[in-house]
Amino acid sequence: MITVNLYYTGEQGSARAFAEEMVRSGVVSAIRAEEGNLRYEYFFPMDDPETVLLIDQWRDQAAIDAHHASPMMGQIAALREKFDLHMRAERFLSDESGLPDKDRKFIKR
Repeated sequence: MITVNLYYTGEQGSARAFAEEMVRSGVVSAIRAEEGNLRYEYFFPMDDPETVLLIDQWRDQAAIDAHHASPMMGQIAALREKFDLHMRAERFLSDESGLPDKDRKFIKR
């Protein structure tokens, strides 16, 4: 599993407006329906009102490649330009061993 955290930053609320338009236009629903998409969710950092965090999770690199080759990427790129957003990305590969037992005691379920 591959998780990509994308930080969209703009001015005067443009990052949040971008996320809202992504949802309202149906692009988010379409991405979530793509083969191999496991998670596609926006979050809003409490200490930075001009940034939106997207957690974008995929089964494998092939699923990401198919997503990047889809016509939907043109829509996303156009919206990024419309809202004049800047981006920063972090990429994580899943640890197949899961959470170590010594760390589980810190997780309340």
